[in-house]
Amino acid sequence: MTHLWVRAESRPNEDRTGITPDGVARLIAQGMQVTVEESPRRIIPTADYARAGASIAPEGSWPAAPDDAIIFGLKELPADGQPLRHRHIMFGHAYKGQPSGQVLLQRFHAGGGALYDLEYLTDDEGRRLAAFGYWAGYAGAAVALKCWVAQARDTICGPVAAYPDQDHLVQELRAQMDATGLPRPNAIVIGAKGRVGRGACDLLTAMGVAVTPWDMAETASGGPFPQILMHQIFINAILAGPGVPVFVPESAKGPARDLRVIGDVACDPDSDFSPIKVYDRTTTWDRPALRVANAPPLDVMAIDNLPSMLPRESSQDYAAQLLPVLEQLDRIEAGPWGRARALFDRHVVAGQEQG
Repeated sequence: MTHLWVRAESRPNEDRTGITPDGVARLIAQGMQVTVEESPRRIIPTADYARAGASIAPEGSWPAAPDDAIIFGLKELPADGQPLRHRHIMFGHAYKGQPSGQVLLQRFHAGGGALYDLEYLTDDEGRRLAAFGYWAGYAGAAVALKCWVAQARDTICGPVAAYPDQDHLVQELRAQMDATGLPRPNAIVIGAKGRVGRGACDLLTAMGVAVTPWDMAETASGGPFPQILMHQIFINAILAGPGVPVFVPESAKGPARDLRVIGDVACDPDSDFSPIKVYDRTTTWDRPALRVANAPPLDVMAIDNLPSMLPRESSQDYAAQLLPVLEQLDRIEAGPWGRARALFDRHVVAGQEQG
């Protein structure tokens, strides 16, 4: 019997979940065993999962789960260095040369476990089957505008927090922008046709911001792209990867620009392929903005779990996309799961050869 173990998220400010109680009930009806860890932070109460038929386990107890359990979470595991013996479903961020990712792969190699990376669950044509992208773009554009508001007040963006729902975010942000007394900024979104870009464009448009939507056709030349510097807000919605051109070079820190805020929603600063070269580390909920230039100011927003600002909407949306894939876990050697495992195996072998 396939046993799915839904772990509690250990990362601060992470209230999302990848499966709802209705999804748990469907998997159990299909013949799977589902265990859900207790969590005081998860946006959906643990009691709802119990009512759906899940077994409930203490928070953080997954290391003692049965060997055949498949551990399912979203964000990173505790960085305790312990070997990983289970099969894990999660966002690993381990295949683009990230130092932390290499450590994670070594832990799997040491323990004999495996990573089924949620980012690489794809159909036969290579398209992702589930993504948080829309809400990442939506929340990322919102925080970018908060950075712009802070600059209007001659300061830098302060801490951000999760919202009960989308309406609360929209109402608060609109009031903050109105209070500046300034005309709305203009913005450019690269990757505007994708999930992330659509979310960013929707939030910006709702705030009355004029948006220039760019996608693959507009960046096919490979750059440089002086048009980016002619906008006050730039939202990057394209994942780092081979062949992605540089959108913002180091020289963009100079004074000859209108650009004031970069919202790097894709947020891969430690990847060799990052298209934004003016910063080298992620930002946090406590310190959302990294000031990289002062005259005039240029702030980078690069929070890497943006959808958790809207945990209810993002969880419901993602869980609905992912459930049909989870229903295939009893055939984990085939289809999207088989492809994800093969990708993991290749990277582990490559890592050992390089080591």
